[in-house]
Amino acid sequence: MKQNPVYKREARVNVRSIRLPMIVMVFNGILSAVALLNMYSVMAQVRASASIQYTSFMQMYELLAALEFIMLLFIVPALTAASISGERERQTLDLMLTTLLTPAQIVSGKLMSALSVMVLLVVSSFPPISMVLVFGGITWMDLAALLLCYVAVALVAGSMGIFFSAVFKRSTLASVCTYGVIGLLVAGTYFANRFAMALSSTHLSRYGGAVRAAGEMARPTAGAAFYLLLLNPAATFYTVMNGPAESGMGIESMCRAMGVQFKGWIMEHWVFTSIVLQLALSGVLLFFAVRCVDPIKKKRLRPEEKKTAV
Repeated sequence: MKQNPVYKREARVNVRSIRLPMIVMVFNGILSAVALLNMYSVMAQVRASASIQYTSFMQMYELLAALEFIMLLFIVPALTAASISGERERQTLDLMLTTLLTPAQIVSGKLMSALSVMVLLVVSSFPPISMVLVFGGITWMDLAALLLCYVAVALVAGSMGIFFSAVFKRSTLASVCTYGVIGLLVAGTYFANRFAMALSSTHLSRYGGAVRAAGEMARPTAGAAFYLLLLNPAATFYTVMNGPAESGMGIESMCRAMGVQFKGWIMEHWVFTSIVLQLALSGVLLFFAVRCVDPIKKKRLRPEEKKTAV
């Protein structure tokens, strides 16, 4: 299989640069420091009470997984937001387009380079996260689901960074737009549900409030706005983490919090549906990124432009 030339070049640059080892060191240093501090607190509790609280290891696993998720959400866009716009600023994008490289190869090569860094970070972080396997509480299937969630968030954040990098000529503007849209996906969909619940509460208070429906007190509900959370990577991660924790959280608790009934195929397969939709969103963003990089404009010439061309 022929290797992507852009990916090959980016991989060589990353290996020869000190930036990648520094990112890996800081990334794993933070995770290891949190894990060691947690282990120190557990051992201090053992010395004080001569008992081990195994829930502490599950809390450590949840904390490390959440911390890694947040860092990936911030690191991956930083790696891709300047991928295309940086080539424009260095005036090398036009040179790349004069070669046999296609716009699709340029975009896919940049994305593969960012994803390879993400894979390196995730794989190198397995030792501190896998410490919980020694004491039980999760299985390899739980780790596989967590890894799939990381891949989905990396693809969404990476494709979004490449899209805005292809649209805008400045890396700073592309980075701002990337983090802004990611913030809308994570926080905006949540507050949209809260706003829908506030409207529902106002409607109930205006038309009687204590209305009984099917023998139960009617409560505010987010309604159809709840399905916006399917595009929220944080909601997907929250649901995945519910599996090993068995703490009553996850999709069922989100339904209760938003006043939505837990029924239907989408609710029962929330993680699968959410990941598929996020991968579809990534595909759409990459498609338009390729169109923005492509210098050939497939637009019809206006009459005055046709006369000029003739």
